[in-house]
This record gives sequence, C-alpha cells and structure tokens, in this order.
Amino acid sequence: MDNKVREVIAYENHFEDFLLKQDKKVQDKIFKVIEIIETYEQVPSQYLKSIVGTKGLYEARVKLGSNIWRVFCFFDKGKLVILLNGFQKKSQKTPSKEIKKAEKLMNQYYHDKK
Repeated sequence: MDNKVREVIAYENHFEDFLLKQDKKVQDKIFKVIEIIETYEQVPSQYLKSIVGTKGLYEARVKLGSNIWRVFCFFDKGKLVILLNGFQKKSQKTPSKEIKKAEKLMNQYYHDKK
C-alpha cells in the first residue's frame, strides 16, 4: 500500500534522536503510526490530535501496552507533516515545556524556509 495522501518528513534531527533512544518495539509502533498519518485521508484522533492552545501544532500518539509516547508535528501546505521532538508521556497532561520546545522548532522551520 503506497498510496500516500501526505508526506511525512522530520525537521532537523530531533525526531531521529528521540527515535533512536526507543527500543525496537516502540520504533516499530512509531513507524506504524507514521504510516497511518501518511496513508489515511482522515487520520483517527487516537493517532493524531491537535494541541489546544497552539497555532497548528499536533501530536502523533503512540501507545504500546500502558506506555504512551508523543511526537509533535504540524502540517505545511496541508500535505507535509513535519516531525519535531518526541517524548514518553508519564502524566495525563502534556508537559508545557515539551509544547514550547515544539512550537519553537515549528517557528524555526518556517523561518529557515524563507
């Protein structure tokens, strides 16, 4: 199945750094979620959810057993999903320092693009 509706790319090396710290099972699960984001016209909110109070920031949601990971991303021109930083979620609320970091990266991305 290679009919992608959107392209997913990573901005700089933040996503890769995060990915390499995870074990193989988690990496596989993260790639599965990315594949869903790439190929589903409507991505179910269990996999991709917008972050309230931000300008266009989303989190890709990865769950394995009782563990939860989040990878921040955003759309560029509707199709491109740019992966930013990721982290393992330990509490109900997404830490605001992680959101701030992702917002900073997103702004940096647009700034670099000019």
